[in-house]
Amino acid sequence: MVSLSPTLQRRLRSPLAIGAVTVQSRVLQSPLSGVTDRAFRQLVRRYAPASMLYTEMVQATGLCHAQQLEKIMDIDASEQPISIQLFDCRPDFMAAAARKAVAEGAKTIDINMGCPVNKITKKGGGSSLLRQPEVAEAIVRTVAAAVSVPVTVKTRIGWDDDHINAVDFARRMEAAGAQMLTLHGRTRAQGYHGPARWDWIAQVKAALSIPVIANGDIVSVEAAVRCLEQTGADGVMCSRGTLGYPFLVGEIDAFLKTGTVPPAPTPIDKLRCAREHLGLLWRYKGQKGIHQARKHMAWYVKGFEGAAPLRQRLCQIDTVEAGYALLDGAIAELENAIAAVEYPPVLVGQM
Repeated sequence: MVSLSPTLQRRLRSPLAIGAVTVQSRVLQSPLSGVTDRAFRQLVRRYAPASMLYTEMVQATGLCHAQQLEKIMDIDASEQPISIQLFDCRPDFMAAAARKAVAEGAKTIDINMGCPVNKITKKGGGSSLLRQPEVAEAIVRTVAAAVSVPVTVKTRIGWDDDHINAVDFARRMEAAGAQMLTLHGRTRAQGYHGPARWDWIAQVKAALSIPVIANGDIVSVEAAVRCLEQTGADGVMCSRGTLGYPFLVGEIDAFLKTGTVPPAPTPIDKLRCAREHLGLLWRYKGQKGIHQARKHMAWYVKGFEGAAPLRQRLCQIDTVEAGYALLDGAIAELENAIAAVEYPPVLVGQM
């Protein structure tokens, strides 16, 4: 049975204040590179109408030179509230990129100081800033002075087990002007391996006066509740738990607001969602979208008989029609199997 303590329940049912921006949900959809594009966000928004959504991470230099402008140009009014996440190590480029992001509709500017990927950290961005707190402070201070919307930070608990500096780093970000901090409970060295250490999130929450959002291992309503109880965080951010499952943010949000866990989607529901996702990627990106859809289809298709061979075939599609045919066939098979159980044939002699 999933439940929250009465005190925590009352607090989490109130809006989330990020500086001057008020969000009517305590559950956020994490920015995910190659995932949280317009197609994916459209599906998340359907099930989580009030949650803050995030674009894919955008490099400030690329945005300033218009090379990555397409990542934020396709923001639709129906996606609000939405934040644009930026990364770089140069405060001036970050400030210029932040101004462009606000012009495109960003309600907040999120600064990535947690990405563990080598190609990001080697350029001085992402989690490498955990080892350069003075640079991180300068970035936040410069961006906060450049835009009228709140500036937030997403980071990790430290570079590795020997250099966990979550509390000191978080305090520095707050002092520099950050108005919310999202903390992933792993070090950069961990990547996405091993359990998220929520105890560090609790320590950071106790040290700050701005909202602290918990991130890491938020894969279900039950996990979100355990994390919120353990950390006292002001909300949760869902990341990898939403891969092939855009229902998650809405499920957690609904529980925090009503105390009731929504019915879980059936395999048929998931396949129908996969079909729609495929169509949206085709509509927005053409053939490039079909190729990107392959990984999404692999995430959706699991947990039912025949999932493995279907997944293998979907990972090879080259046209939207081929994907539709495979998904429609699987949906029909599942519907027929359900009908056979609910309405078994009447044999002669049984009448």
